[in-house]
Amino acid sequence: MRLRDRRSFTKPEVMIIPMIDIMFFLLVFFMISTLYMVDMKTVHVNLPQAVHAEAQTKVNYLVTIKKDGTLWLEDKEIDKATLLNRAKQGQQRNPNFSVVIRADQGLDYGKVIALLDEMKGEGITHFGLATESSGQK
Repeated sequence: MRLRDRRSFTKPEVMIIPMIDIMFFLLVFFMISTLYMVDMKTVHVNLPQAVHAEAQTKVNYLVTIKKDGTLWLEDKEIDKATLLNRAKQGQQRNPNFSVVIRADQGLDYGKVIALLDEMKGEGITHFGLATESSGQK
């Protein structure tokens, strides 16, 4: 039986390039998967498109008006009196209280203005109107 010579053993090497490839793959995987984990609590509506739309990060209330005129606070249907009452209480607690209104593209413009006017009557002064970004500049 022939035994190996002890001096002919090579030192083990750590191959770092495949490890870097795997780390980048995991990084991309987790970045993309976290994008799908963000749950926007909203109701689907067809928003109008705007070229110069800005992203608003600090929003207290996200109100959706569907094409049939129903009001939704985030993902729950709500009547107008309750919505105005909650918004007024939120304004009293936080002076920077803001409301973003997501109105369906086919909705009558007068309904949006009527809601804005009633909120203004309750003392809410920070508003936003949601749009889809068309991406063209």
